[in-house]
Amino acid sequence: MATIRQLRTKRWQAVIRRKGLPNQYKTFTIKSEASQWVRNIESQVDKGIFNDYALLEKTQMSGLFARYAIEISPLKKSYAKEVSRLKRITQALGQLNLTQITPTKIALFRDIRLSEGLSGATVVKDLNTLSHVIEIARKEWGYYLPNNPVKLIRKPQVSSHRIRRLSVAEELKLLLAAKSSRSIMMPNIIIFAIEAGMRLGEILGLEWQDIHQSIATLSDTKNGESREVPLSKKAMQAIKHIPKNINNPKIFWRWTTVSGFQSSWQRVVKKSDISNLRFHDLRHEAISRFFEKGLNPMEVSAISGHKSMQVLKRYTHMKPSYLLQKINGI
Repeated sequence: MATIRQLRTKRWQAVIRRKGLPNQYKTFTIKSEASQWVRNIESQVDKGIFNDYALLEKTQMSGLFARYAIEISPLKKSYAKEVSRLKRITQALGQLNLTQITPTKIALFRDIRLSEGLSGATVVKDLNTLSHVIEIARKEWGYYLPNNPVKLIRKPQVSSHRIRRLSVAEELKLLLAAKSSRSIMMPNIIIFAIEAGMRLGEILGLEWQDIHQSIATLSDTKNGESREVPLSKKAMQAIKHIPKNINNPKIFWRWTTVSGFQSSWQRVVKKSDISNLRFHDLRHEAISRFFEKGLNPMEVSAISGHKSMQVLKRYTHMKPSYLLQKINGI
């Protein structure tokens, strides 16, 4: 049974009552929209498709974001970054309910983020996280939506891949600044990163027991697969200079989190007076040097952990001076 009545606000409220099912109700500005909604809902119920629209209207996005942060985010390696991202999304969209999350609202969120000077890549990450929250709610948590509104909008253009090689002079300045930081770990983690080509999280998670005969076994990697990384003499010398901590099995035990390390790193970069340098650039540098030493793509991918040759290619930027020497047979 369905009823449509006009409220004191002059809006129209449609209510559908069916035995054994929760009451469904929704308000509209004009009566014809309410009538159309009633026909659509009753048709779905008659076909055995029940969608609790009342539940959608009283479910705020902030609640879904909070549940996602508790149940889904901890399963990801980027847990800390995603939780921070969810907080930003909650500030912008958390007050809306599920029926109000429309492509128009999401497009506005996208445009505001871009107007704040954020890169296209950063905004795409925001949208991907929002999209996954909605997908989990639709498929696993019982919140019916006919489609995912994030998938109906244009995503920002992502700029071409970053190209940043470390010059000899910059490397010397960086190591001098690291040595003046009064931490024996900082210069040695920089040397190790340039020699081994590992990700920061992999380096910080490395334990002494993972090193055997100059081979580092990584069990906790970004793609979830273990790999073995051969360590150069220079890389081995770097970690041999680090004192062991009897209370901590990790090699670079001073930093317990990636964010904690990044704070120390930023201070060193600032002191070195080198512009536009990220720690991840050292991984790019290492991979490029592997190729310059004559390793083939399969050998480099075995060290770096890249599964795609296309992605590996983006990480590789050989110096023109090296290529000139090679074509001249030097």
